[in-house]
Formats: sequence, C-alpha cells, structure tokens
Amino acid sequence: MFLNCHSNHSLRYGTISVEDLVQQALDYHLKTLALTDINTVTGIYDFYKLCTANNIKPIVGVEIRVENELYYICLAKNQKGIAEINRLLTASNCDGVSIPKVNPEFENTFVIYPLQNIPEKLLNNEFIGIRQDELNLLIQPQLKAIVHKMIILHPVTFKTAEEYELHKILRAIDHNTLITKLSEGDYCKDTETFINKKQLLEKYNCYPQIIENTKYVVNECSFDFDFSTPKNKKHFTDSKENDFNLLRQLAYEGLSKRYSANHPQAQARVEKELAVIEQLNFCAYFLITWDIVQYSNRMGFMHVGRGSGANSIVSYCIGITDICPLELDLYFERFLNLNRKTPPDFDVDWSWQNRDAILEYIFSKYGKDHVAFCGTNVEFKYKSIFREVGKAFGLPKEELDILTKKPMDQHDDNAVFQLVHQYGKLLEKYPNQRSMHSCGILISEEPITNYSALEMPPKGFPIVQFDMHTAEEIGLEKFDILSQRGLGTIKDTVELLKEKRGITIDIKDTTLSKDE
Repeated sequence: MFLNCHSNHSLRYGTISVEDLVQQALDYHLKTLALTDINTVTGIYDFYKLCTANNIKPIVGVEIRVENELYYICLAKNQKGIAEINRLLTASNCDGVSIPKVNPEFENTFVIYPLQNIPEKLLNNEFIGIRQDELNLLIQPQLKAIVHKMIILHPVTFKTAEEYELHKILRAIDHNTLITKLSEGDYCKDTETFINKKQLLEKYNCYPQIIENTKYVVNECSFDFDFSTPKNKKHFTDSKENDFNLLRQLAYEGLSKRYSANHPQAQARVEKELAVIEQLNFCAYFLITWDIVQYSNRMGFMHVGRGSGANSIVSYCIGITDICPLELDLYFERFLNLNRKTPPDFDVDWSWQNRDAILEYIFSKYGKDHVAFCGTNVEFKYKSIFREVGKAFGLPKEELDILTKKPMDQHDDNAVFQLVHQYGKLLEKYPNQRSMHSCGILISEEPITNYSALEMPPKGFPIVQFDMHTAEEIGLEKFDILSQRGLGTIKDTVELLKEKRGITIDIKDTTLSKDE
C-alpha cells in the first residue's frame, strides 16, 4: 500500500537511506514496498536486492517533478517499464525535451496523479492517488465520478520528527533560503511516514474500490532483475567466436613484432592468457580497448597503458601497453583470473589535450544510446554541512566561517550552533548531488537507458545515475579513459627536441631503461 516512498537519493528531499527504508518495511510487517525517488533511479538496484533478501516484493519507479511541481508517480510493471521511465527522464535531461504534464506515452508503466494534476482523460494505465486527508473531498460530484480510477496514496519521506525537521533543512538548502522562508509547497506534509497498514486501510473502508485498485496495481507490478548476466557490449565483431579469432590473430601479429617469430615462452604465455580471456568472455573488452588505442595511434596521440593491465602479454602484443610482462616477471593473474570476483579494467592515459577527442570517438563509434560515464554521489562534507545548515538557520557569514574553520569543540555553545551540530551530524554521508566519474565509461549491449536515466553534467558527456560499484553489480564493466598533463608535456618536449636539435626520440622504445 506504500507506493510512493522516498530515500535520501531524492536529493535534498528524502531523509531515509534505502537500508532503513527496507528495515522499516520489515518492522511494519509489509510484504510489498515501492521506491519512487524524485527524478532518479539511483537506489533501485540496492533496494531490489534488500527487498528480495527480506522476502518483500519490490516495486520500483520514479516520482516525476518539474521545477518542484509534482506531475505524477511512475510505477514500472516490469523491467521494460523502468526503461520507459528512464527514456522520459533522459530526453528531458540530455535533449531538453519537455516532460508532458499528463498522459506520458507508457506501455509498461502505471501513472499515478495527485489531485492537483488530474488530466482530462485518464488512460487505462493511469490512476488518481488519494491521500487519507483528501478522502473528505470525494463528496464532490466531479471527484465522486472517478472514484473507480483512484488508489491509495500515502507517501513516505522521513522516519521521525527530527528527520522531518532535517527534511525542511534540506529543502531550504535546495532553495538556497532560510527555513523560515519556506512555503508549505516547498516541503512534504508531516504525515509522510510509515503507519500501521491495517490503520491505513481502515481510512479507506468506505471506498472499497480504491482498495481493490491499489491491490490491482501492486499485483500487476513485477520488477525482476538478473545481476548475474553481463550487460556490457557482448561482441566487438559479430560473434564471440569471431572476437576470439580476431584477438588471437592480433596477439600473434604483435608477438612476432614484440618478440621473435620463435619465442616459446612468449607463445606459451599468450596461449595461457587467451584461454582465460575467452573463458571469462573478455575478448570484446580487450578488442574495444585495442580499437580505442588504434584510433589514438592513427591520430598521432600519445597514450600510456598502465595498472594491472600491464601484467598481460596479450595487452602488450596488441599495443594497449608497452610493458613486457616477461621481462619484468609480472603475473597475469593479478589482472585477470578465474577466481576474481570483480571485473578488472585497463587504465589508459592520454594527454589532457587529446582526451576529449578520444571520448568523442568512443561515443560516435559505439553509439550515444549505449555509452555513458559512471556517475558518482557527492556527499555532504564537514565544512559544507555546517555552512549549508548554518545558512538555512540564517547565520551571518562571520559565524559561518567560525563553524567551518574551527573544530567543533571550539564552537560557541549557543542554541543555534547546537541545532547546526545536531542536524549537521545527521547529514554526514548523505548524498548531496550527482557528479561525473573522472574516467569510468560504460558501453552496453542494450540501450543504456534500460538500466538508468542519463543526466548531462556541465562537462558535456552523459552520465548514468549510479556509481561504478552499482555498475559492476548489475554487470557493466567500465573502461578507464584517463588524462594527465605530463603526457602532453612529454610530447611537446619530443617535438621541440626534433625541431631545435634535430634529435628524433621514439618515446615507446624502452630498451635502454630495460637494460639498466
């Protein structure tokens, strides 16, 4: 019956962690629970796992708001439904497409409108949500006529009275204003917390149709997700077999260049690695990285492959790295082995001058519908917590500076400072805003909006709404495309030496350093 629950992933709005939300559902003996964070699906995968682990049926969706106005609540009937919601949000976030206020084009999603936004025509998958304090309004003829399209709406946003005040502080931070200047429409009602299910149903006893409609929606929603199946791009060519054949061909071509045509040790190592790569379905990952490096070489860009990927002779042979693992006695198993629980990744650096060109190539080659950066959840930090909470309470700059620059034990013991400390502690490790992972790129087989809505940060490349850890959990392996100024400096130095001194240096020739 709780079909509109917010976690703290509803940034600067919700106060309950996903873990606490599920725990409360257990405490209230609920068998079904919905997570509908505001304009985000960040928490749905953790929510799904926690619910299924505790024998609670998870329902996932999103609460759609535009400029703080509640348009409707979306509940996914299945995985296709969450993809529909993601595409709606992505079109708005990345392409500037206006979100329709009514009647979004969904086939696998229920839409629940608040009383303040009832469309002229309700589609088959659309309902009106009725709060318990709105039941007395149903005597109105225009509302009485559509009771058959109504369901129970009891939002959940906070746990305790203290968290309700924290919610108001978050809303003040979001609006960059004082708590005292918030209007009632800026924050939630003080009833938005869990109550006994039996008590809730009793409020609607006079309207059995509303109860039945709610049960119908609950029964029709069945979100299921397979965490074990890889979601990254399956093949570089057209099949797994052809991927392996191409990787093998490239590895042996590189082996003859890097070593001699007859080098038993290198050949044995290549065969050993290829067997593991094939077994773990990593051929496409190697080939995509190789493809990116090949583009870089064609453009005359300098790159450095480093990290545990340098332990692979296959990566050395195909040009991803310039480190000979045989000479340095590097173990391939550190990069990839049959028992490794987390997927590895290549760390490849480019000059800061060239990185955007590499990124443009990746998005162009593999399709904007299949490529995105990992997101990150930026949490409230010590100094920002005190400054933001203090601003919400109306403290002047001088006192804000004291809060942020001095240790807590040196703060004044006045009532306002005590409140700042009290609510500031509650905000520790709360997500504050989403940002872009510095280098992690995801390339998916299916459209990436099947898993997440996309957002467009200022840097101009779309991001998913979850971080790298969630990406790994759901089966998406990231490519690390890094940049450093040092490579640009080295390249400039090589060019200057050739121009001014007539000295040609092959920066990839490491024979001298190897012999030293």
